[in-house]
Amino acid sequence: MSEATGVPADLLGGYLSVLAASAATGRLPGRSDMDDLKACGALAAERGIPLRVLADACLHAAELTAGGAFAAVRRSMAAFAEGYEEAQLTAIRKEDDARREFVDDLLQGRADARRAEHFGLRLAEAYVVTVARMTAPLAPGDPLIRTIEQALVARFGSHNILVAARDGLLVCASPASLTAATGEFTHHVRSALSSQASRPSWRIGVGRPHHGPGGIVTSYREASNAIDLGERLGLRAQVLKAADLLVFPVLLRDRGAIVDLVSTVLGPLTEARGGPESLLETLEAVFASQGNHTAAARRLGVSTRAITYRLERIRRLTGFSPTDPTQRFTLETAVLGARLLDWPAQPLI
Repeated sequence: MSEATGVPADLLGGYLSVLAASAATGRLPGRSDMDDLKACGALAAERGIPLRVLADACLHAAELTAGGAFAAVRRSMAAFAEGYEEAQLTAIRKEDDARREFVDDLLQGRADARRAEHFGLRLAEAYVVTVARMTAPLAPGDPLIRTIEQALVARFGSHNILVAARDGLLVCASPASLTAATGEFTHHVRSALSSQASRPSWRIGVGRPHHGPGGIVTSYREASNAIDLGERLGLRAQVLKAADLLVFPVLLRDRGAIVDLVSTVLGPLTEARGGPESLLETLEAVFASQGNHTAAARRLGVSTRAITYRLERIRRLTGFSPTDPTQRFTLETAVLGARLLDWPAQPLI
């Protein structure tokens, strides 16, 4: 039996005895027989044997026990099962195609409320878009997408969350009222990627809440831009919020003013021995440590005396001191502008 059907004999339990008794007496199986068969069915599922294969084995046993009529039943049932499985796969593929098309339309501002409702979004609400970027772009069919979506839907419901791939990013749209959704998405991204050694590193951007289809597009762009800014500025944080980076788009709107600021304030650092890079790194470390020289030294792996010496060198070259509140703001803004312009690697134009 097991060789002919691909089902181990022990999974059929007392099924053959039940068939033999039924054929001889016409009596249906009792409760204890049904419980035994139910347990065998559960065991087959645990071993990964398809239900269609198990059903075929049962029909084959009936065919041998009760005569030739069961041969037609068996073949018909196999055909039904095969057609059923193919229909399921086709439906899944169609749904995935429709979902990808909807996500493309949604993130370009072309989605309507009816389609959005089908995929679990109510566009009258304010939505926040969170994106995760890995070193290698994420493909639309990556199993990570479904894994994280199922985890979020299990907690927040299917009509609250949309998870999909777009432009190589993992995208999550959630109502602004679900304040825990962004943190939950981040948790599952971190857990999934840290548990798979082959996965690349990651960074997450969080947009601000906005209303309507256009609001989702805006939040998506903010989240993506937050990651771009983090990489350009060399920020260490893996989760970057657009709301925390609002000053940078303001700076970038007037490139001429930023070029002038960097050139005027930091240009003299090019006269330092070895170039300006180590002095820029020192300023960044001091600002990130809220002026604590000891903490800045730890960040850079140098002595506190080296930090003090470099800051004095910066003051002499530029005329600006990080210890003066007004001059500190000018210096910090200039350093951020230099990173946005990729100076000194790129010339100021």
